[in-house]
Amino acid sequence: MSALLNEFLQRANQVLQQVEPLLPKPTEPVDWYSVFAASWQRKGNSSFFRPIQLGADIQLVDLLGIDRQRQQLLRNTQQFMRGFPANHALLWGARGTGKSSLVRALLAEYASQGLRLIEVERNELADLPLIVESLAGLPQHFIVFCDDLSFEAGEGDYRILKSVLDGSLERAPDNVLLYATSNRRHLLPEQHSDNQHWQHGDGGELHPSEAVEDKIALSDRFGLWLSFYPFSQEHYLDVVQHWIAEYARPTQLSWQFSEDVAKEAISWALARGNRNGRCAAQFAKQWVGLQLLEQLL
Repeated sequence: MSALLNEFLQRANQVLQQVEPLLPKPTEPVDWYSVFAASWQRKGNSSFFRPIQLGADIQLVDLLGIDRQRQQLLRNTQQFMRGFPANHALLWGARGTGKSSLVRALLAEYASQGLRLIEVERNELADLPLIVESLAGLPQHFIVFCDDLSFEAGEGDYRILKSVLDGSLERAPDNVLLYATSNRRHLLPEQHSDNQHWQHGDGGELHPSEAVEDKIALSDRFGLWLSFYPFSQEHYLDVVQHWIAEYARPTQLSWQFSEDVAKEAISWALARGNRNGRCAAQFAKQWVGLQLLEQLL
């Protein structure tokens, strides 16, 4: 019996030696008292937090025209910071309308109160259970942030992600929330073929097909949905004026928002086919820089 046991232990040890290099290595420790933001990284068979520098160049007051969305996410985050029940959030809608900026502005607002931001790429979300486990019990509050979370038609790994999110979010500790942004409300492209199998039940009730239910189920993991819409021209010009003022202030540039400047800003947006906050900030940066350059010539 002793000989058999020794042989078994030797074989088990040999298997362990072969498997051990393939297992994820422990994450590198991070001093969350001095590190405010990090990204989750994989290198070989190691996974770890890499500290990143996020500037405080975007403040909540810089986000114009999205007062309702800002207030809802702010309240949800305040609940979270105070240890009250709070929801995981999905910010969806037109690109460049302030979704990612709003999440990063929250860090600038609450970093001094213990809020921390962890950026996770879509293809790294399978590590979410490991991430959540490593953050449990820490005194800080963590927002796990996935920017531009979406899937293309034909991709099947969203089903894996759905199960990972379901298990991880259900068991997430009180100091961890997931915030994600997407251009799509249901994170996947919706096609006419999805509706071919809707059925009428008794009394005319509609029963969605399994394909539709499957797609909606992924975004249902988020309790708070915030919608962001394309800018009107008035909204766009308001944001342009705001950013011109921000870029001009440190330079003491004297300026006035005239009809000619408005026309330039509109032409700038038309040339890009996109009228949003990012476009407005880019125009303001170009316009202020050009005015300063002309003063030197």
